[in-house]
Amino acid sequence: MDRLSSFGATKEILQAQSHLYNLTSIFVSSMSLKCAVQLCIPDAINDHKRPITLLELALALRIHPSKTTCLHRLMRVLVHLHKFTETLVPKHGGGREEVKASVLTPSSSLLLSDKATGLSPFIVAMLDPALVTPWHFLGDWFPGNHENSCSNKLISPFEAAHGLTLWDYGRKNPEFSDALSGAMAIDSQMMNVVMKDCKHIFQGLDTLVDVGGGTGTVLDLPHVVAGLPESENVKFVGADVFEFIPPWDAILLKLILHNWSDEDCVKVLRKCRKAIAGKNNERGKVIIIDMVIGEDKDDDAEATATKLFFNMLMMTVVTGRERTKKEWDELSWRPASDSTRKLFPGT
Repeated sequence: MDRLSSFGATKEILQAQSHLYNLTSIFVSSMSLKCAVQLCIPDAINDHKRPITLLELALALRIHPSKTTCLHRLMRVLVHLHKFTETLVPKHGGGREEVKASVLTPSSSLLLSDKATGLSPFIVAMLDPALVTPWHFLGDWFPGNHENSCSNKLISPFEAAHGLTLWDYGRKNPEFSDALSGAMAIDSQMMNVVMKDCKHIFQGLDTLVDVGGGTGTVLDLPHVVAGLPESENVKFVGADVFEFIPPWDAILLKLILHNWSDEDCVKVLRKCRKAIAGKNNERGKVIIIDMVIGEDKDDDAEATATKLFFNMLMMTVVTGRERTKKEWDELSWRPASDSTRKLFPGT
């Protein structure tokens, strides 16, 4: 008997084949989205002030007539992905004939360039060739012996691909570093939406150091914050988080610890504890904003997929990971080298 026949009828086999083909081609979705951002399609639709037809869109984008059908193929994919939606409008020239026209969705509205929370820089940065290339090394990375000869620590597929860690690559490639910092700054703007419901966490604090937030922060690597304008309320400190954290009332670690192994996270948290103790303030606290993976019962399928994908991303471009609630709790219980005390009693 043919081996495939044991898996069911022909229809099921073809469905399985289609599913595998879709997974193999899933990069088309992300690259089509990046293309839409680079062409500023969301801005063109928004500036049109009404549903825009394909010909009107091509004109607004200054697409050569010979590529209008190609633009149509791109828009079909983006509509299928619910980045845009379509409606019918009267065809130019009058009459009863109607043609399809594109409009924004809530998703594509987040890609408008005039919004403080516009995610376009994030999309472009995360799909930079430097971040995409390491994925081609995964198949060789898993069975290979990839350790840093100096530290004997496991290196990431990113380092296997480029010969440099993500941070060293950024130092040597300022344009990439700026794009990544811009993406993180945009992500921080989105976080303001959440912060409105968490004001009580920040009450009573006079000073706060935001660690590793790129160009919208207080403490980051020297080459990231060099030359940034300060104000009365915001000061920039160029330092390595593993070496120094200012002794202020609160320390904010937003999407920082997921970049690092448990061992390195403990080093950072010990620096945090030392900084809070140096302030001699009982109100001192460490605020961690990061994903919590594994809480599937509270998530829809898309949220679960996002967490799983980011968990893979942290493995591929750095040496960190997303953590479950239990794993986050365990980090705060890690004993210091000279005692068995919790890192943060009462956490």
